Amino acid sequence: MLVLLFSQDSNFTKHTTLPDFPACFQLSVLPWAPCIFLWLTSPFYIFYLKRNNRGYIMMSILNRIKTVLGLILWIVCWTDLFSSFHEMSQNQLKPPVYFVTPLVLGMTMLLATFLIQFERLKGVQSSGVLFIFWTISVLCAIVPFRSKIMNASQAEVSLRFTMFYIYFGLILLQLILSCFNEKPPLFSSVVTDPNVCPETTAGFLSKMTFWWFTSMAIKGYKSPLENKDLWSLNKHDSSELVVPNLLNEWEVEKSKAQRYEFRQIMIQSFTALTKFESSKSIVSPEEEEVLLSKRKEARQPSFLRALLRAFGPYFLIGSAFKLLQDLITFVNPQLLRMLIDFTKQPQAPSWWGYSLAFLMFSASLLQTLILHQHFQYCFVTGMRLRSGIIGAIYRKSLVITNEAKRSSTVGEVVNLMSVDAQRFMDLTTFLNMLWSAPLQIVLALFFLWQNLGPSVLAGVAVMVLLIPFNAFIAMKTRSYQVEQMKYKDERIKLMNEILNGIKVLKLYAWETSFKQKILQIRQKELNVLRKTAYLSALSTMAWTSAPFLVALTTFAVFVTVDVNNVLDAEKAFVSLSLFNILRFPLNMLPQVISSIVQASVSLKRIQGFLSHDELDPESVDRRNNTSGNSPHSSHTSLVCALLGEMEKLEGQISIQGSVAYVPQQAWIQNATLRDNILFGRPYAEQKYRCVLEACALTPDLEVLPGGDQTEIGEKGINLSGGQRQRVSLARALYSEADVYLLDDPLSAVDAHVAKHIFDNVIGPEGALKGKTRILVTHGISFLPQVHNILVLVEGRVSEMGSYQDLLKQNGAFAEQMSIMSNDPENPKKMSRRRRCSERRHPESPSEKKELKVEKLIQAETTETGRVKLKVYWEYAKAVGPLLSLFICVLYGCQSATSIGANVWLSEWTNDALLNRTQDRVHMRVGVYAALGISQGTARVSAAHATHLHMLHAVLRAPQAFFEATPSGRILNRFSKDVDTIDSVIPENIDIWMRTFWYTVNVLIVCSALTPVFLIVIVPLMLLYWWVQRFYVATSRQLKRLESVSRSPIYSHFSETVTGTSVIRAYGRNTAFVLLSDMKVDENQKSYYPGIVSNRWLGVRIEFIGNCIVLFAALFAVIGKEKLSPGLVGLSVSYALQVTMSLNWMVRMTSDLESNIVAVERVKEYSETATEAPWIVKDKQPPPDWPPKGNVEFIDYSVRYREGLDLVLRNISLEIKGGEKIGIVGRTGAGKSSMTLCLFRLLEAADGEIVIDEVKISEIGLHDLRSKLTIIPQEPVLFSGTLRMNLDPFEKYSDEEVWKVLELSHLKKFVSNQPSKLELECSEGGENLSVGQRQLVCLARALLRKTRILVLDEATAAVDLETDDLIQSTIRTQFEDCTVFTIAHRLNTIMDYTRVLVLDKGKIAEFDTPTNLLAQKGIFYGMAKDAGLA
Repeated sequence: MLVLLFSQDSNFTKHTTLPDFPACFQLSVLPWAPCIFLWLTSPFYIFYLKRNNRGYIMMSILNRIKTVLGLILWIVCWTDLFSSFHEMSQNQLKPPVYFVTPLVLGMTMLLATFLIQFERLKGVQSSGVLFIFWTISVLCAIVPFRSKIMNASQAEVSLRFTMFYIYFGLILLQLILSCFNEKPPLFSSVVTDPNVCPETTAGFLSKMTFWWFTSMAIKGYKSPLENKDLWSLNKHDSSELVVPNLLNEWEVEKSKAQRYEFRQIMIQSFTALTKFESSKSIVSPEEEEVLLSKRKEARQPSFLRALLRAFGPYFLIGSAFKLLQDLITFVNPQLLRMLIDFTKQPQAPSWWGYSLAFLMFSASLLQTLILHQHFQYCFVTGMRLRSGIIGAIYRKSLVITNEAKRSSTVGEVVNLMSVDAQRFMDLTTFLNMLWSAPLQIVLALFFLWQNLGPSVLAGVAVMVLLIPFNAFIAMKTRSYQVEQMKYKDERIKLMNEILNGIKVLKLYAWETSFKQKILQIRQKELNVLRKTAYLSALSTMAWTSAPFLVALTTFAVFVTVDVNNVLDAEKAFVSLSLFNILRFPLNMLPQVISSIVQASVSLKRIQGFLSHDELDPESVDRRNNTSGNSPHSSHTSLVCALLGEMEKLEGQISIQGSVAYVPQQAWIQNATLRDNILFGRPYAEQKYRCVLEACALTPDLEVLPGGDQTEIGEKGINLSGGQRQRVSLARALYSEADVYLLDDPLSAVDAHVAKHIFDNVIGPEGALKGKTRILVTHGISFLPQVHNILVLVEGRVSEMGSYQDLLKQNGAFAEQMSIMSNDPENPKKMSRRRRCSERRHPESPSEKKELKVEKLIQAETTETGRVKLKVYWEYAKAVGPLLSLFICVLYGCQSATSIGANVWLSEWTNDALLNRTQDRVHMRVGVYAALGISQGTARVSAAHATHLHMLHAVLRAPQAFFEATPSGRILNRFSKDVDTIDSVIPENIDIWMRTFWYTVNVLIVCSALTPVFLIVIVPLMLLYWWVQRFYVATSRQLKRLESVSRSPIYSHFSETVTGTSVIRAYGRNTAFVLLSDMKVDENQKSYYPGIVSNRWLGVRIEFIGNCIVLFAALFAVIGKEKLSPGLVGLSVSYALQVTMSLNWMVRMTSDLESNIVAVERVKEYSETATEAPWIVKDKQPPPDWPPKGNVEFIDYSVRYREGLDLVLRNISLEIKGGEKIGIVGRTGAGKSSMTLCLFRLLEAADGEIVIDEVKISEIGLHDLRSKLTIIPQEPVLFSGTLRMNLDPFEKYSDEEVWKVLELSHLKKFVSNQPSKLELECSEGGENLSVGQRQLVCLARALLRKTRILVLDEATAAVDLETDDLIQSTIRTQFEDCTVFTIAHRLNTIMDYTRVLVLDKGKIAEFDTPTNLLAQKGIFYGMAKDAGLA
């Protein structure tokens, strides 16, 4: 209709200085447009409001005014209608329009009034639909308003005129009112939440422009943001809504799959039956197998469907916005065509040019707003996806079977949560391109065809040819990525183990060997990266030169096909702007496809994990064959079976009542000591004190720096083994369960403490009397006091009965007892302990110590403020300074050639002659190629240097660093941050350089053509700089907060995975799930403002870009006499592109700043304070040192960390070579510290240790540690072969290794294994029992065979037979060595040369055992407790 009107009345409208529309158009199309909009949208809108009710809003003055205005408008419209009827009765014939329009308008005003009230009832504070309706109404009414004023002088003022003025005033008022907000609905979270997100109450305009975010941008600019400044997470994005939603859909999927499988089985069995009936033949087992395997792969529950159902609908709203934006994109090239057309006609009225300029501006503005709404929807979907996936994985990891747990290590699952969930998040932003890109391509081609006819096909052919090339690159990249992921998994897994076993690595001086292993993996990873870099350089080259090649071929073909074809400015530049539009979808498609492919890999991994078998909650009828067949493994397996942690093959187990469980290796959380004991139960002072007392923890609280508020490091790293075990026991005791499963809780504690605990907790008179308790123990001293004894041999119950019965039976048990009968530990009945309640506690430890509790684990530091230039310099140094400079210059050249090509194109269009096209092409393509390749090399060298430094520093860090830093945090640096340096930063730099030069180009071109442009550029650039300053400060800090709040998610997760059996036994699943959700929400709280900040920036920066378009067009109109059409085309088409590049440039500046933080964080760890050097060249001891093994402590003192109390005070003693020294004392007396000093894991605060005339503080750590041997308290094994675990440097021959295996009684076990010495140990040696692991440590010691041996409570977790084996081996094999033993069972050291008794870090007694017993001092008391005196 518009076009028709234009052509008919073009003299009336266009070719005049006072344009106007025909009356018919003013009466029909213009008033109807807003009505049509409202009637089309309202059904959907009403449906949406019915679904999303936010509570209702009280009538306010604003609301009343809007409603009254709506009714007045209705009256006005119908007054118009009645006046038409009145005129009809006066016999003035009116066209039907005069009746239809007022009628339609009146109905629409009623609908609008209804919506105003309906929205109030549904809690809408600001209405988008009505705002758009009023805006369109006002815009459409302006034209008749103007023409009525113009014609007012000619016509008399009638009722209709008056009514129209009133109508116009009212809709203007409605528009203004609809900009204001209503009050929030009653009882909404806005009222209750102190730090609510302003988005919930923001108006429509504020939401469209993201104005509501401004307050945070200002706050972030004034001072670095902190956690307290962040808004609460919107309810819809929180885990408590998102995760259950996803899990429900997943359950639906699973049940569908099960039903399907059941149907398949029925069908198959039915067909088999009919076959059997028909042929009377029997299906062979093989066929059955085939049938079954077919069924296996038939139908897995699809996680993708669950995701789509949970998050699809919300995402579709975003897609709708995208569709709109795609359509608007094509308005500007059409306007550009009209503009160039306009510059050609000298007599065209200038108002037409101005209106074209403003139309371009408004089209761009609309596009901006819509595009960012689309992004907002996509990003929020991505964020919810991530919450959902992490939640689902966490919940699953609490219930999977041990079988499944073994198949995916902690590292892999953490990767699922971090990397794979992230992949999905990234995908959602691009997913719409999957349909939008083809749509844009089709539209662009349609317009191009109109413009240039069939010669477009030449250009299209070039594009199509590039597609397989890119597809090939994408496929290759994809396979490299999978490979890189594999190496990354390996590297992180090994890193995780190194961090868990760092103490052992240091004690054995094995760091270098493991560093080599990691660097080997890293090298493979870098090789893959290098290949990827070259590939991406190739594809970048192809893509950047694509639009150029396409344009070139198209124009060349166009000109040569037909002599009449002239390439004028209109054709050339409209086509160029269309080609530019084409460039984006074509660029994106391969990216989207590779993104989808990556996400599909992730999807498979996640789906696989979520489909693992779960433990059967109905039982303790749960299943698993015992996890090893050595004699030592079966006790623990029995307890696991009772907990339902094993897979049941047959039979049944039943437990009545609640369960408390003390595992063999205590599981301690990273929390305060009190929280570890309470484990989520309410604190009751009296009961708590009794528990501490019974578990002998009261004396420990006095030693710990903060009493029971002391924070305990990850895995209980700052407690001794005995303390950990007692805390674990206290947790069980406090939980007041009905059944207690105690898996060897007394092994790690000293004999007298064990006795105290047995008497006060476990024994017949203990706190647990009257409860069922199942105790796995290796200590025979307590056996006479238990009701029933089960003897397990090789996983079977060999005997069962009371102590006396079993002795009479003379079976294996009696035999074992007789072996041990030379062991005098025989229980003396102690006086019945007084009941706890009768004791008056003198004063509770926590009151006495009102100390400031020093947190062990400091919050992760976040650097604030600007990223230092030094960091960029670090990165540039890692690349190589010269190379960096070279790259910058290359970008400049590339940019210059691109300007050249376009300026020259405009010259060509002006004289429409064919010049030297060919030479340019070669030059340009050459520059691209050089660029791409140099980038590839830069990327890899940077990645290599940074990782190497960090790894080296972390391995060199002193032990205290690992106690104070959670391993999750270190891992986060090695996975996430290294990944950023590997792949993200180079990409950022690439895009930044390109956009920077591009923007510079545009400004140069526009200014060169219309110098007036410079006047506008200055304020615009100032505005740009100002907005970006606000944004960068805020967004950088948000990124930092986000990455800091990310680590706890993974730390908490890996902690949970190691403690699942305990968490399940106590039934604490829900609490832990809530904790995890809380941590995820904390993380999303800083992520969400981060996304919005990008949108906020985008809208503002693109507004600046749109202004540039406006001014470029305006100046073109003003200077049309001086400018050729070609140059107008050039400047405007460049300006149209600038919006995009401005936006990208700020985004990339900020991304680069945020990601370069990774370099900063890695650098921070590369500068960790290191321990002493591993080797001191000029102080190296002779190779046969120490020849004798004399050890002397001279006035020696030591503390754990700066600022803590001394653990050992002024110790002086002399030990001759070959002496055997036993070290005893209460927990916390400093026994373990003493051995750590020998290895210099703790450096002296004062004094010296001298070994065979060498001061150990002067020589290198590796020289020292490799000359001492320790059998540590906890046997740590690394995943790898058994051979590697014994001899990582491969110094010894196989014969030697077999010999030590024989001496350590492992030969039988190892030679029974199919792979012999190459037996794979799983992560942490999980596939060997604790006893076997201890024997492996013994084998390590035998293999090194140094003059000094330290035994740290090494016999704690071993049963009596193994203990005997170890003791006798040590006595024979280390006969001439100096041996230090930290003893728990005093009987092991009764025949030692001397015994050292420590008390509170000082030497209390030091003499031969017989003399000490005669002295009746501390040692005598301990011996008496153990029944040895």
